[in-house]
Order: sequence, then structure tokens, then C-alpha cells
Amino acid sequence: QVQLMESGGGSVQAGESLRLSCAASDHIFSFVSMGWYRQAPGKQRESVATITSSGSTTYADFVKGRFTISRDNARNTVFLQMDNLAPEDTAVYICNRRSLRGAYWGQGTQVTVSS
Repeated sequence: QVQLMESGGGSVQAGESLRLSCAASDHIFSFVSMGWYRQAPGKQRESVATITSSGSTTYADFVKGRFTISRDNARNTVFLQMDNLAPEDTAVYICNRRSLRGAYWGQGTQVTVSS
């Protein structure tokens, strides 16, 4: 079974940066799409960014150029570089992996941004 392990979350002040990592135990990592979602307390989960096996990326409008998703297939890892963080970015950030065989989710990593 595929296991996703997020890291890099924490507490920062508005305007600061964090880089999230998601390491996958995945023998076909280079062939799957990866993504980051987030969920704030009392709010529905929303997509933040995705990256396909070919490296094509999509971003939610609210990212507004602040976040960058990337992947390192040699390390089976996807990253989310988050710059100029704002309090409204506070949420649990969850790694997602999709293939024709199904979808997997990480346990999430907490990001807290104070004003």
C-alpha cells in the first residue's frame, strides 16, 4: 500500500515562508499525479495545487502566485513552497496521490500563520 508522509509544517508569522514535503513509498511515483489540499477547522477541504506525472501544474486562484508545487522523482517527493503566508492560509495541509489504481492521502501537516 502507498504511504504518504508530510513534513515541514509549523507556525510562522504572516509574510514568512514554509516548504512542505511529502515523501511517498511508491514504486510508480513518476507515473502518478500528486497534489496538495488543505482543510481549515469548520471548512471543507480544498485543492491547493496539483502536479501531473509530466510536470504540469495547476493552482487554486487563492494561491495568487505565492505557492509553488514541484516534484523530485528521484526522491519520490513532492514539495509545496509557500511564500508570503497569510493567516487565512492556516490549515492542515494534506498530500494526495492519484493513479488509475486509486487515490491515497497523507495524514496532514499543520500550518499556522499568525498576524
